[in-house]
Amino acid sequence: MMAVVLLVEDDAFIRELAAELIQEFGHHTHSASDMDEALLFLRSGQHVDALIADIRLKTESLGGLELARQAIRLRPKLRVLYTTGSAISKFADLFVDGAHFLRKPYTLSQLQYSVEQLLAASL
Repeated sequence: MMAVVLLVEDDAFIRELAAELIQEFGHHTHSASDMDEALLFLRSGQHVDALIADIRLKTESLGGLELARQAIRLRPKLRVLYTTGSAISKFADLFVDGAHFLRKPYTLSQLQYSVEQLLAASL
């Protein structure tokens, strides 16, 4: 099943590599480097199935968490996958309902598995 994934990552290298890998998994990827860019895409009306957001964005320390909350308000059926290199216990109670988590650094197989699980999850 081909899906549209919005990937929000402030590290350009990680963003480009992850977007390329997700496309190799058979999905279309739109990338954003910050919360404003991601929200602009979400408000554009373009179709999107899932949001993959780094919890800590350079311009907003917990930007991925706030982004997910705003994204769910705009797109209630949006699936969310958070990524971070920090301990999950710091953020778990701030996750939107049904969100998934992928710890950085992650491997190709971990990314693929997480994306497949995210897209297979029913809302």
